[in-house]
Amino acid sequence: MKPLFSHGPVPSYRMLLCAVAAFSLMFAEHRLPFMDDVRSQLTTVVAPVQWAVSLPSEGLSWAALVFSDQRALVDENQRLRQQLLTLSHRVQRMANLTAENVRLRELLDAAPRDEVPYITAELLSLDSDPFTQQMVIGRGRRDGVYVGQPVMDASGLIGQVIAVSAYTSRVLMVSDANNAVPVQVNRSGQRFIVQGSGNLDTLNVLNVPATADIQQGDLLTTSGLGGRFPEGYPVAEITKVDRDGQHSFASVEARPLSQPERSRHFLLLFPSPAAAAVTSDVNIEAALHLMDGGAGKMPNELEEARP
Repeated sequence: MKPLFSHGPVPSYRMLLCAVAAFSLMFAEHRLPFMDDVRSQLTTVVAPVQWAVSLPSEGLSWAALVFSDQRALVDENQRLRQQLLTLSHRVQRMANLTAENVRLRELLDAAPRDEVPYITAELLSLDSDPFTQQMVIGRGRRDGVYVGQPVMDASGLIGQVIAVSAYTSRVLMVSDANNAVPVQVNRSGQRFIVQGSGNLDTLNVLNVPATADIQQGDLLTTSGLGGRFPEGYPVAEITKVDRDGQHSFASVEARPLSQPERSRHFLLLFPSPAAAAVTSDVNIEAALHLMDGGAGKMPNELEEARP
């Protein structure tokens, strides 16, 4: 019987060559700045493959919708109507609070807050590596996306863009252990830093004094410090506060409000140029050019969000 794998010196040399090539590429990426451009170009090349991989899930969703029975569609329609009614009530209440807030800021002679423009993006893939919490979305440099840009879903902050190609972008989620977000407690206004734990359901709140006014159920929103994430967007909810009398700091955990495992559509925010300039001047200029209607008509999403 012919062996499945050949033996001899040639496979050993091939393995050694692959190992040397891998270490050389890792060294080059760590030391040579032009490797970022190389990675971006390679990501553009594989973009059609990513689109093709996402087609089966989209086809299954379409098929499920086509073959759904009438009863299920009627129930879903009724549920969506109730949700629309609830959201309409909240919008009416929010309009009243917004007008009151404007009047109070005028009394205090404070600068008005501008609406943050955005564009929508669709999920292409989620990383299957349990040690990294990243995903790929279908917007890229041609849409004005830049490294460090905030990404939201319908429930809260998803994360930030860490790599951009012409047609796609890679997003580092808030639950990744390498991500940290400045937040504030919505109830008390105290500011902290939340860091990902590598688990989709858990965030760690760092350096919380044992005497801090923080409790289970508190809402954490972006504080706006650092200039990367706009202020006031929901991030997480406190789920555990463990105060030990023998330590000066409490152990605090939170649950992210975003749902990347369920969401397929996201919002890419475009903060003010002064805040976003911390990340990338070149891509911010492209984003502003897109928002001003340059090189074609402004997308509907930006046109609706523009103040």
